[in-house]
Amino acid sequence: TVPLFSQIIVDDDDSKVWSLYDAGPRSIRCPLIFLPPVSGTADVFFQQILALTGWGYRVIALQYPVYWDHLEFCDGFRKLLDHLQLDKVHLFGASLGGFLAQKFAEYTHKSPRVQSLILCNSFSDTSIFNQTWTANSFWLMPAFMLKKIVLGNFASGPLDPEMADGIDFMVDRLETLGQSELASRLTLNCQNSYVEPHKIRDIPVTIMDVFDQSALSTEAKEEMYKLYPNARRAHLKTGGNFPYLCRSAEVNLYIQIHLLQFHGTRYAAIDPSMVSAEELEVQKISLHASHEQEEQ
Repeated sequence: TVPLFSQIIVDDDDSKVWSLYDAGPRSIRCPLIFLPPVSGTADVFFQQILALTGWGYRVIALQYPVYWDHLEFCDGFRKLLDHLQLDKVHLFGASLGGFLAQKFAEYTHKSPRVQSLILCNSFSDTSIFNQTWTANSFWLMPAFMLKKIVLGNFASGPLDPEMADGIDFMVDRLETLGQSELASRLTLNCQNSYVEPHKIRDIPVTIMDVFDQSALSTEAKEEMYKLYPNARRAHLKTGGNFPYLCRSAEVNLYIQIHLLQFHGTRYAAIDPSMVSAEELEVQKISLHASHEQEEQ
């Protein structure tokens, strides 16, 4: 199916527009929703949309409007899900997107809307960026300064071609974001806040991270493992900040493995007629083998 692009306003404020690609079978009521990082737009997940819909999944990639605090974001996102008539969803969040996914799960814990979480290069406490004191001044900064702050976290030095292409693509997407979009995302990324794990303890989580250079410190990663001791771990040997772009085959496989636990339930993100367990088993074994080879 061709991804359907739409722009939706769910707040009283007409300037708050959600942009999204909705792809795959509409009959699926519990799709996988992608939330981008600070620099990302909905289309940074095009590799996932193409592959996963080809396998029968329904996926939605979104771009959030300008929100200045986490509560406001969560309220807007809940209204968006209501508008899309989705009562439960799986969330894949990259970096800031992962933090917002956790905050949303926490925000809706009394009447849960999040069935599971995949957290890619993400964090649980904004204080790791040591920027909480500047968080209130981003709105004043001109766009070129904000872009410089974001680009400062991108990898530099020699990179393999896929990673270089991934960074070029993200730089390109960053150019499309206006001052208020960037300022609001950096504010969400840095204003003082942390995840309360007891509120989302029962949600299945996969933590996806990379072993090479990324904007995430080792301490931030360790903190995530501590917070989610039962989480599955999807480690990529390389992939930098944007593994979903430059290591998409591995990322897509880990997403499938994560979603496998819901096949055959009402929370399946895949069209039941498309499920072939044997096929997935073979893929799992080949991934395992390739990792063992890398380790030798």
